[in-house]
Amino acid sequence: MATAVKRLFVGRALRTEQAIHERLTKKTALAVFSSDALSSTAYATEEILLVLAVAAAATNGASFGYVIPVSVGIAVLLGIVATSYRQTIHAYPSGGGAYIVAKENLGITPGLVAAAALLVDYVLTVSVSIAAGVAAITSAVQGTRYAGLIDHKVLLCLIFIAFIATANLRGVRESGALFATPTYVFLISFLFMVGFGLFHYFTYGGAAPVPGPEELKTAEGYHSQPLTLFLLLGAFSNGCAALTGIEAISNGVQAFKKPEAKNAATTLIWMALLLTTMFLGTSVMAYLYHVHPKSSETVISQFARIMFTGSFGWFYYVVQVATAAILVLAANTAFADFPRLSSLLARDRFLPRQFANRGDRLVFSNGIIILAIFSGVLVIVFGGDTSRLIPLYAVGVFLSFTLSQSGMVVHWLRERAKLRGKQKEPTSNIEPPDEEIHRSYFVTDEVTAPANWKKSILINALGAVATFIVLCVFIATKFIHGAWIVVVVIPLLVLLFKSIHNHYVMVAKQLSTNGLGPLRPVKHRVIVPISGIHRGVVSALQYAQTISSNGVQAVYVDFDEDATAGLKDKWERWAAGIQLVVLPSPYRELTRPLLRHINRLAKENPNDIVTVVLPEFIPAKWWQHALHNQSSLLLKGSLLFKRGVIVVSVPYHLEH
Repeated sequence: MATAVKRLFVGRALRTEQAIHERLTKKTALAVFSSDALSSTAYATEEILLVLAVAAAATNGASFGYVIPVSVGIAVLLGIVATSYRQTIHAYPSGGGAYIVAKENLGITPGLVAAAALLVDYVLTVSVSIAAGVAAITSAVQGTRYAGLIDHKVLLCLIFIAFIATANLRGVRESGALFATPTYVFLISFLFMVGFGLFHYFTYGGAAPVPGPEELKTAEGYHSQPLTLFLLLGAFSNGCAALTGIEAISNGVQAFKKPEAKNAATTLIWMALLLTTMFLGTSVMAYLYHVHPKSSETVISQFARIMFTGSFGWFYYVVQVATAAILVLAANTAFADFPRLSSLLARDRFLPRQFANRGDRLVFSNGIIILAIFSGVLVIVFGGDTSRLIPLYAVGVFLSFTLSQSGMVVHWLRERAKLRGKQKEPTSNIEPPDEEIHRSYFVTDEVTAPANWKKSILINALGAVATFIVLCVFIATKFIHGAWIVVVVIPLLVLLFKSIHNHYVMVAKQLSTNGLGPLRPVKHRVIVPISGIHRGVVSALQYAQTISSNGVQAVYVDFDEDATAGLKDKWERWAAGIQLVVLPSPYRELTRPLLRHINRLAKENPNDIVTVVLPEFIPAKWWQHALHNQSSLLLKGSLLFKRGVIVVSVPYHLEH
């Protein structure tokens, strides 16, 4: 039954050799990996306006005019980051992004910091994108009989998260095909809206109605204040949500068809150009139409209502539906990258090994499920409110940006030394020599040729400095508004990674055959706990005799003198030659007398192995288990962590 349900939702299992056929073309990859970045245009401008709205009263609304210069600054930063990641894509076509680059050039700890930052960001990506998509839906139904949906936005968010997770569990190619059409519908409708909006404004004019003080929405945690440089920096950091998702392509280079690096770099350039055009276009529309952030309606919905009227009013709903669809599906970027990064960490033994296992559909199913759970919890905690989630959002993004680009700078310094004949082996403090940590190898092509180190180091150094400055700005302006949570969580995750790694190293050392002597004969002391004489007990006794012909003991815990006497009468008939040991239990305990007896045997015969054979009968129906006391299960739990004791179950299956 469970298998049938799984096949219904996930699909039939794929063979391992079919993995190569799940690679993506550039057009499909743009939908899979860029939907997060492209969809951020639906809320990035609004996040700038939310901070500028704090000073609206003090400046008589003039603060909103700064949306254009702030957006231009963000667009310049976007260009720098995209150019820097183009270097990374060509250099590391095996993927991994910030984690791989930082680990191999800066060391294990910086790599883990980058990984922790990215994992946190991916969880937030799902929560923010889904919450923003639901906000687009509730904005579109304002004034209709469905306006009450705004009271159920958390439930809607959870439904969409479950939908995206299920789609990804079906496999990369199927999720790519699912998301390609909505992504391109969004791109076409959004770009048309920007072009038509400019035409409409310069032809007919128009302005959004100014919301009253009770309807004007401001950024979470701010209070009314004058326009200051610190406030402008806060608006800039809020708007930097537009850069989230830029690194997704560099993390998933291996998902592209060959040549992977070239196709991924081309897709990155497409994404950066589209994102810049759409983001600046949205900010220009908000400025021209004097749109102010409202609690009940998004910025895009407001100026789309103004420009699409009359016989062309239907296109407003096209824009809103496409925007909602891309925002919901933008979570797919995180569902593509979170499991892949988790698998890299698991392969390097910093996360449980289960994260490195591919499921039936050749995807990392465990990572997908964990991401869905964490993002769902986050949506519930923050009430599905995008503006409450944004302060947590970009700290991890820009921390990983900074570490990735700094790692590339170190790489180019090594390339320079190599050209001058002074290249040294990497220092041993990067990782202990006994730790088998996976390495990705730098690939040289026309973009990353060693002779171009001056240009390359300039690009990556500029990216590292720019993203570090923005990271400092973000922490300074958003720390008290929620960014402190991420600042605390990332070091805790790094400690968790190291604890897991230390455990795996310890296990590997203890399981090693180094110094192990030759195999020696083993003498068993076999104990068979019994509750009476029945077919299951007889079967277990017969099995026990195959292990040890003269070292078998049947152990009976005496709860009732009459029952014990009846057992002794039957014993000689059914188990002749096997020693019966009766353990008194005045307090009617089962496990404690048995454990004491096992301890005595272990002390008397320290060189022998104690094997406990447990007779079990298995009912024919699953619900019949509840009708029995499951004493064998209790004994297993008690003996599981007892050193030097082997537990064997001998099942006897009932027919009805």
